[in-house]
Amino acid sequence: MSEDGHEQNAHENVPSRQRRRFPGISSRAYEHPADRSALVALRKLTGFDTVFKALSGLLPERSLRLLFLSDSVRVSDQQFSHLNDMLRDACYILDLEKVPPMYVTQDPQPNAMCIGLDEPIIVVTTGLVELLDEEEMRAVVGHEVGHALSGHSVYRTILLFLTSLALKVAWIPLGNLAILAIVTALREWFRKSELSADRAGLLVGQDLRASMRGLMKIAGGNHLHEMNVDAFLKQAEEFESGGDLRDSVLKILNVLPRSHPFTTVRAAELKKWAESRDYQRIMDGHYPRRSEDKDTSVTDSFRESAASYASNVKSSKDPLMKLVSDIAGGAGDLGGRVRRGFGGFAGSTPQDGPPTESANGTEQPPTDTPPRDED
Repeated sequence: MSEDGHEQNAHENVPSRQRRRFPGISSRAYEHPADRSALVALRKLTGFDTVFKALSGLLPERSLRLLFLSDSVRVSDQQFSHLNDMLRDACYILDLEKVPPMYVTQDPQPNAMCIGLDEPIIVVTTGLVELLDEEEMRAVVGHEVGHALSGHSVYRTILLFLTSLALKVAWIPLGNLAILAIVTALREWFRKSELSADRAGLLVGQDLRASMRGLMKIAGGNHLHEMNVDAFLKQAEEFESGGDLRDSVLKILNVLPRSHPFTTVRAAELKKWAESRDYQRIMDGHYPRRSEDKDTSVTDSFRESAASYASNVKSSKDPLMKLVSDIAGGAGDLGGRVRRGFGGFAGSTPQDGPPTESANGTEQPPTDTPPRDED
């Protein structure tokens, strides 16, 4: 075998060279339809354009960069070189021309973020670096590069700033309400954008098991021998389908203050996408290119998002989503279905169905009068 042949084989044995590359890939290839819909809704929010333009000029971007430069460790060939290799590899796979700077900051909480207005900066915590193995970390780095390619860093930076500002002006009623409205919309979008970035992480790592392990560790710590992927995914199914309408409302209330979706939900969404035809087409080299972005139709994007939402609602096992699907399908007896859905919060009338069961397990006769709230 020639010397060139030896050199070629050596390159082929490098893990990064065994992964498929996606030249010119558009972020549209992996963006979750809900991500695009939430971003469009965010931009239509009253006052958002004004706030966005004002903050774009006022946010201390240079100060932010100097902060990480002075009080964190910048990833390079000399520092955290294995992370630097992963970063360059992720940018190579997703064809991101300019490699964003990456910093490791001392924080025991596992976390990573992509921020910045003019140019994205990736920050990972020591807690995350110490928690994940190489392939799990590769998926996380790809996740953050996906944020950079999608242009998410701008809105993430504004969200961080407004979250801090909302705390400082909490004593101003109207000012606080206006900021909270935008923060709530930003959080809703960012939770959806995380699903997109998870897909980008899978495209970079190209190892679904590693992506799943990383999400499990973020949820339960470094105890893989005590965890099981199938059981973890069953949690997501139980979370979605369990309970009644009260639980559906509580799910919504629980997720509102969060910047990320629940970890089990992320795992289930990513597995579903990995098994889809869309993912396979990308792996086969059939995907939207950035060169085509200017020709994309906003109307088509709306249609795709609407179709995705309709499909999710129709297939969802969540009690509230099933009710919405039934309403859309013209199901009758809405009042009775709602009363039954809320169980103990409302009694069922005789025509609504069978007797309800009390907390102690004994059957109670149907009643037209809902029980009183007791403090």
